[in-house]
Amino acid sequence: MNSKNRLFLALLSACCLATASAAALSEAEINSRVNDLLSRMTLEEKIGQLNQLSGYGYAPEMVGHIRSGAVGSILNEVDPEVVNKLQHEAVENTRLGIPLIFARDVIHGFKTIFPIPLGQAATWNPAIVEEGARIAADEAGSVGIRWTFSPMVDIARDARWGRIAEGFGEDPVLATALGVAMVKGYQGDDLTKPNTMAACAKHFAGYGAAEAGKDYNTTWIPEELLRDVYLRPFKALADAGSATFMCSFNDINGVPSSGNRKLLQNILRDEWGYDGLMVSDWGSIQQMIPHGYSENLRHAAAQAVDAGVDIDMESYAYTGHLRDLVEKGEVSEARVDSLVRNVLNLKYRLGLFENPYVDMASAKRFYAPASLEAARRAVEESAILLKNSGTLPINNSKVKKIAVIGPMADAQHDQAGTWVFDLEKEHSVTPLTALQQMYGKENIIYAPGLEYTRDLNTKGFSDAVKAAKKADVVLYFAGEEAVLSGEAHCRADLSLPGAQSRLLDELKATGKPVVLIVQAGRQLALMHECETADAVVYCFHGGTMTGPGLANLLAGTTNFSGRSPVSFPRMSGQEPLYYNRKNTGRPAEGITLINDIPLEAGQTSTGCTSFYLDAGDGALFPFGYGLSYTTFAYSDPVLSATEIAPDGSLTVKCTITNTGKRAGAEVAQLYIRDHVASLVRPVRELRGFEKITLQPGESRTVEFQLHPSDLAFHINGAQTAVEPGEFSVWVAPNANEGNPVKFNVVKPAEIASR
Repeated sequence: MNSKNRLFLALLSACCLATASAAALSEAEINSRVNDLLSRMTLEEKIGQLNQLSGYGYAPEMVGHIRSGAVGSILNEVDPEVVNKLQHEAVENTRLGIPLIFARDVIHGFKTIFPIPLGQAATWNPAIVEEGARIAADEAGSVGIRWTFSPMVDIARDARWGRIAEGFGEDPVLATALGVAMVKGYQGDDLTKPNTMAACAKHFAGYGAAEAGKDYNTTWIPEELLRDVYLRPFKALADAGSATFMCSFNDINGVPSSGNRKLLQNILRDEWGYDGLMVSDWGSIQQMIPHGYSENLRHAAAQAVDAGVDIDMESYAYTGHLRDLVEKGEVSEARVDSLVRNVLNLKYRLGLFENPYVDMASAKRFYAPASLEAARRAVEESAILLKNSGTLPINNSKVKKIAVIGPMADAQHDQAGTWVFDLEKEHSVTPLTALQQMYGKENIIYAPGLEYTRDLNTKGFSDAVKAAKKADVVLYFAGEEAVLSGEAHCRADLSLPGAQSRLLDELKATGKPVVLIVQAGRQLALMHECETADAVVYCFHGGTMTGPGLANLLAGTTNFSGRSPVSFPRMSGQEPLYYNRKNTGRPAEGITLINDIPLEAGQTSTGCTSFYLDAGDGALFPFGYGLSYTTFAYSDPVLSATEIAPDGSLTVKCTITNTGKRAGAEVAQLYIRDHVASLVRPVRELRGFEKITLQPGESRTVEFQLHPSDLAFHINGAQTAVEPGEFSVWVAPNANEGNPVKFNVVKPAEIASR
């Protein structure tokens, strides 16, 4: 670095230290300053604030954009020295000195990588999610990133959709609780602090319902379903103060989100009262043209402005056409002002006018020991024990040699999962490394068998089988590479890719106990594999500390407490598959599977009910499922009343006992069912959960409150109702188990008459 740059950065650091303690402004102060600034801005300067560009260093072209006021925010610039130099151009070399916002897709960690969001959902622990977001904000903030495009709270009911990895699963109540926790972790209690980031609730809305599980695909969602399921987490994040929202790529009932005034203006702004910022997804304004909704980019710009998209990310629609639209009277300058106001408001909320620069003295705060420990705990709480025939935990006194096999045993890159642009894979601790440290290298026999998960070359099978024969137990690490999930990485076939299932069969044929450990970005169809293996552990891509977390669980140092946030299919053809389905007029019963049908059987001989001949009915493992090294017993729920009015509430209590011989954590899950309604209701709906830790023999009573909002559903657009009738309620370990008890919602007059 030359002396001129050293002096420049020293001055910036001094400036940072002088302003780092600037107090947050009140909303009234922010509004006053925004109004004053807006009154002095030219139309060109206003349009520039609505333009977001991807960074490419301290390049002349980017400097030119900044000095001309043609850009208001930059994404994908993570070098703090470059961030400060670009910020200096905005603050010192433009007429009004409006600072830039630097943004990045920080989805499940910046440098210290936590489990993918779907894995974090398997913890059923909002505190874990909040802590991971706080660490991500601290690490990313140390290089100048003050805005992340996370959390994704799209409800995903189809495992074929690649972006299921980025969300919290199939249930809106679970997604709501974890999404709110993530917002809190990113934003803290004061967004002016440089170790916080503005959260972004995405993708608004219905993106997870993409037809056929294919990314960017169309969605058709009745408004009642949209509000009951897909909008529920977004409403909660708006109420929780998520600083920004992002619209989605998909069209919803024929109208792309980027031009959807009903969604972005009528519902989000007018009905919910949201006053934060709305950003487009990458190029999504331009993409309304191939959707067939916009005639050209000029038309798309007008539609996006009308809908209320404040920032155009990489479509160049606003910079290319907004001035002409205003001058010709097709868009009012007052409408432009309303968008710019949201951008400036965010910059004031972030404290960027008072403290625009990265403090180089404390830049690059990565991999703190406490952060790595938190990432390890997240892995331990996210891993799900799906099957155990007594093979686990690995008893060190009985097991002398362990065969470690499979393409995911030592995959430093792939164990991190999707959306980790800032991964430094040398910091990833793999299962192989952790097991060698735990049991000693001399006791671990490593033979991958396959080089990567899609590998069809079986040349390594013989070495893997030899390793298995020499060992007391086989740990087979299979799954998906990181690139097989995430945006635009959808799969029609949800089986293990490559020759992984064949390798499992050969390992099982050795007669040695085989533990299958799957690392993947989604739930896979593993019916054969789960029948074959002696134990099955499912770990959604776990990030930096995957190895130590899994090693502790396999050894029994830590107990399993992960519970599935999704329904596992038996076969790919069952998708979309989700627990909170509605019943049919002919529910599945008397199932006759395809291989049990007699020759020349009559057409109705298998029964006329709702199931698949080759997959039966229901999930291989239901939503909320997970085993432990101990066992738990549930009492029947006890209700505070058997009748309530539509505006009444109900207390539900259940005693849970650890009936095993070691401590463990259990997730008590509260479900309801409205049996008869004017619109058919799901067979079960999650309405609450609590994760508790119990010592052997210990009992604890969990208590839930059911409020009218828990019993209500949408019947006419935004209108909700709690209808009189019979309800069932369960407190259970998953969506398939538990003993229901019943209560009735009755009209107040009926209660008074009794």
